Amino acid sequence: MDLNIAVLAGDGIGPEVTQQAIKTLNAIGEVYNHNFTFKDAVVGAAAIDQTGDPLPEKTLKVCLETDAVLFGAIGDPKYDNDPSAKVRPEQGLLKLRKSLGLFTNIRPIKAYPTLIDKSPLKEDRINGTDLTIYRELTGGIYFGEKKLNEEGTVASDLCEYSDFEIERIAHLAFKAARARKKKLTLVDKANVLETSRLWRKVVTKIGESYPDITLDFLFVDNAAMQMILNPNQFDVILTENMFGDIISDEGSVIGGSIGLLASASVGEDHSMFEPIHGSFPQAKGKDIANPIASILSAAMLLEHFKLYEEAKAIHNAVEKALELKVVTTDLDPSSKYTTTKVGDFIADYIANSEEITNYNQENIDYGQSTII
Repeated sequence: MDLNIAVLAGDGIGPEVTQQAIKTLNAIGEVYNHNFTFKDAVVGAAAIDQTGDPLPEKTLKVCLETDAVLFGAIGDPKYDNDPSAKVRPEQGLLKLRKSLGLFTNIRPIKAYPTLIDKSPLKEDRINGTDLTIYRELTGGIYFGEKKLNEEGTVASDLCEYSDFEIERIAHLAFKAARARKKKLTLVDKANVLETSRLWRKVVTKIGESYPDITLDFLFVDNAAMQMILNPNQFDVILTENMFGDIISDEGSVIGGSIGLLASASVGEDHSMFEPIHGSFPQAKGKDIANPIASILSAAMLLEHFKLYEEAKAIHNAVEKALELKVVTTDLDPSSKYTTTKVGDFIADYIANSEEITNYNQENIDYGQSTII
């Protein structure tokens, strides 16, 4: 398969972790005879510095003309810490999602057996957790009309949804549940919000077309508590934009590091794949950021194009890295591994796993040659 991939590495650690995802995809291309062509473009604070626009038209054009987008991270303290800034990096991401029609964000949450002790939650609560969050991405309060009175003392953000916006993501979530454990949980606030009551009405109606799927409902405050108390009760979670943003970040503690969480944003014609972590500007250029979320986002890209065997090869390589503790310091404070070395190991494993009979553990510990 030939794929043209737009690379929007963005700000902070974005370029460093994205480079490891590209390295991994190149290894997949070599082993499985695919041709991946990467086209770089600027976004976020880097784009503001260069052009004054967090999403230049040239960048958007590249995204529209390629098969998929591999995204890094956006954000910079000089904008984050300036409440008066009129142009912000995040505006570029929101505009990109809207322009590409990326209405569904898919975020898997998994507790890896080798990392159970890294989570702040008790093992008996999280062991075996494997859920996916379907978050609506182009509607709701983030995109609603925003008002500020002349005195700057009263502000409002409109939360608005149509039945069409709910229907299109609900069908995707039900289909995902059908391929998993056949349970779908709608997270809303239907006791107080009219938009949530519309969500519940529409999703209930659509559920009649999926009689094999168990549908239940949780208010978002209870759902946030249940994510910590008993995450194993969930299979597929469906929710609106802001609730999904909060719930999915909460889920990062289950795996022990936000550096493990990948995501896909999909629409009718376009798709984008990105780690859910931020730009982590304090680590920029230090080669210490965890690249696994970005690498797993590349696996989701392959799955999107039905390259399931290739995606599985990435998952196998990541699990082997975790097993051998080839990880960055967020997962092992004593680790000698850098962002680059973790990426090297995962790419090496993909390229050579069938030929590997042994590992040189001493060299692995020193971050040198990994394979005998």
